[in-house]
Order: sequence, then structure tokens, then C-alpha cells
Amino acid sequence: MGNSLKPLSLYIHWPFCLSKCPYCDFNSHVRQHIDEAAWQQGLLHELKRYAQLIQGWGQPCLLTSIFFGGGTPSLMHPQTVENLIHNAINLWPVADNLEITLEANPNSVEIKRFQALYQAGVNRVSLGIQALNDAALKKLGRQHSAQEAVKAIETACQTFKRVSFDLIYSRPEQNLKVWQQELAQALAFGTEHLSLYQLTIEPGTAFATLYDRKELVLPPPDTSADMFEMTQAMMNKHQRPAYEISNHAAPGAECQHNMAYWRYQDYIGIGPGAHGRLSQRSGRYGPLHRWATRQKKSPEGWLQSIATNGHGDEEVTDLTPEQQLKEQLLMGLRLSQGIDLSTLAIPLSQALADNIINNERLRHLQQAGYITLSPTTLTATQAGRQRLQGLLEYWL
Repeated sequence: MGNSLKPLSLYIHWPFCLSKCPYCDFNSHVRQHIDEAAWQQGLLHELKRYAQLIQGWGQPCLLTSIFFGGGTPSLMHPQTVENLIHNAINLWPVADNLEITLEANPNSVEIKRFQALYQAGVNRVSLGIQALNDAALKKLGRQHSAQEAVKAIETACQTFKRVSFDLIYSRPEQNLKVWQQELAQALAFGTEHLSLYQLTIEPGTAFATLYDRKELVLPPPDTSADMFEMTQAMMNKHQRPAYEISNHAAPGAECQHNMAYWRYQDYIGIGPGAHGRLSQRSGRYGPLHRWATRQKKSPEGWLQSIATNGHGDEEVTDLTPEQQLKEQLLMGLRLSQGIDLSTLAIPLSQALADNIINNERLRHLQQAGYITLSPTTLTATQAGRQRLQGLLEYWL
């Protein structure tokens, strides 16, 4: 049955954290009191509303993944997580290998919830470790220690079927040797998935202020480039190649939810600031519309909008073919496997797709070694993926 149904993913955003990290520009907030019952009710309302919308289009879907992101969704009560999962899997047919991921931090409060979260239905956990030494954790504004990080990874591996954790490199005062030792320590845990991010200074963050004041100094660009190259070499040696710019996995252990984003498949986004992409075909052979949804960013505003307007949406946009193409290229070229050219024409006119592929600037990018083009696949090279945003701005 699953082969005839359109894949669908679900993202649920929990916007609350115990504290705000100085490098973070995600939609996360610190609140002294959270009415979790009200939040569960709001999330269930939006989940059911989107299900009714999609069912009204008459295009059956197969739920392939659920992702609890944030914020810090491991601060949710496990019963809330279970209720959301239970409702989701009763609204759609589900894949036999349904992936249910929840992001967690490695402090002791959250570690104690791991078993309850597993019993609630979570089968994959993504840990925000970020660093494996105390000095770096303190500089990053993290609330856990290196010892807690190690304990969290070990407990997660004993509890969940699939485990991933994040690390940030190219940090202040970090050199190539220090990062190499830290990455070797991370690999020793044996998890099949690692997310490895170069530290970037995001506008509006506390780090951006410090950086502008020259109170925060990052490694020189050449050192950061060396760290990137060394990371790729080490991860390849340990059979954890990059399948996306910052994500590494053993074959078959890729995050299926994020793959849905990068493959430009449909996903629902609920919760403050959550984004979604949903497609609807007008008739059997009519044009394919792709809707970009964005929910209200303010937690209180999101709840109020549901109560007042019956929904939490801030914006719903019918994307033009050109917008769809740019999004598909931006997402798909992040993948080391690139984009299957047969999918490029699905939401577009073949003429538009052909015009992009035959673009003179694309030939320049091929000659520079940033893009490769075969009869079936369009791929950014490793050097191209490092510069993807700038390449697309030039190309398109």
C-alpha cells in the first residue's frame, strides 16, 4: 500500500528552553511557567486541522517521519509526546519503518526521561552535545558538563534504537589538533549518525554582539578550512561519510525526516515559527501547487491565534514555479547524492527546468569544479556544497 501513497513528514516545534545559548538563532524562548495542557491542546488542534486539509485534497499520504524539534522538546512531559504521536499515527497510514526523532539536551533532568520517551514511541534521539570539554561548553553557554554529555550519549545508546548527536567546531581558541582529538572521542561512542557544524555568527545573537565588539575571535579561515577537510577525512575513514553538508552517517542511518526536506517532499510544520511545504495537484493532470506555510513565531501569539482565528498560521503562500525551483536546488544540492533530474520537472514546466540546466552560468560552475552534471543527476561537489548559497545566487 505504501508505494501508492505520497510520503508525508511531520515537524512539531516546542519553543521553550531552560536558557538561551549565545550562538542560537532558533525560535526558542525561556519562560518561568508553561501551561503544558494548553500547549498540547494547541498542537493537537493544528495537527488535526492540517490532516483535514490534506484529506480534503483527496491525495492519500503515508506518514514516514515525525520530528520533535525546538527549543528543547525533551522538556515536554513524555505523556504529551505520546499523545501527539498517538494522534498522528491515527490520522494517516504509517510507514513500517516510521522514524520518530526527538531533540534532547544532555542534562540530568532530561536523561531521566529517556526511558519514558522511548515508551512514548520515540525511536531516534538527537542530542545537543556541542562540545566534549567543559571550557568549550562554558564558552558556548551550555548548561551541561562534559561528564553529563558522555553520560547522556551512553544512556541514549542503551535506550533508543538510533542515536545522533551534534558537535560545533571552528570555535574560539580551538585549533586543528584539539578538534581532531575531540572528533576521535566522538567517533569512539559508535553512534551511526553525527551532525558536525562549523560555528557561524548569526545576526541578532549574543555571539554576534561579542563578535562585532571583537570580544569573540574565531579561528582564521584557513584553519577552519583545514578543520573541515580533516573532518571529512576522519568521517570517511570511519565509514560515516557526509550525506549532507553537515550530517554524517553510516549507510542506511541517514535522518529520514531531514532527507524529506532535502528531497523537497511534503511536510507539515506545527508550533510557533514552524515551516511546512505541502503540494496539491489540480486534477489528475493539472498543475502541481506547492504551498509554503509558516506559523506565528511568538509562543503566546501562536496560542492566541488558535483561540481567536482557529489556526496558528502566519502565512500560507502558493509558490511560483521559479520559487519552487530555487528551493529544490537549494535543498537538494546540499545532499552528496545531488538531485535526480527526473524530479526537477515534476513541479515545473519542462521548459523552465531545461532553461536552468542549459544556463551558461551553470557551465561556468562546472568548469570551476563546483557543480557536476550527468544525464540523470545534478550534484554540487564538496567544494560547491561549502559555497552553496553564493553559487546559487550567481547561477540563478
